[in-house]
Amino acid sequence: MTPATDSSASPGGRPPRGSLSDPPPHTLTAHIVASDAAQASAWYQRAFGAREQARVTLPGGKVLTVVLQIGDSQLHVASEFPQAGILSPASIGGTATVLQIQTGDAGALWQRALEAGAEVCHELADQFWGERHGQLTDPFGHRWNIAQHVRDLTPEEIEAAAAQAFGG
Repeated sequence: MTPATDSSASPGGRPPRGSLSDPPPHTLTAHIVASDAAQASAWYQRAFGAREQARVTLPGGKVLTVVLQIGDSQLHVASEFPQAGILSPASIGGTATVLQIQTGDAGALWQRALEAGAEVCHELADQFWGERHGQLTDPFGHRWNIAQHVRDLTPEEIEAAAAQAFGG
């Protein structure tokens, strides 16, 4: 494992921040699969400004997994291992999962991802629930919402707007 931070143990014998055994900052952390975790890591760095925190490389050079930091959240990205049933969206024909990045500047992050090669699923636009929001697909088949809070609404206002948007 090659952590992106200081490799010396911290006081009390805990692994350094950014190692695979360090607890993530949130209760739920996404762990996704890509055809090649090393290529995915490089793309997420370009597209979303991710920082690589740790990497496990197998003999022969294949990357088992990387830990990325995007904002205050970790994202684990594993390489595909079909023989173990670890498959990427490309191998299973798509994904039912969408990851969301909440940002202070959706337009800038959207443009950065497009320049890195993301494809648009839903255009970035102001939405009835109070966010500027759009959805992209990365080159590895994962879908990403890019969202920015733009206005406060009550639950009742959101319900009424949803009913209007969906013909209710």
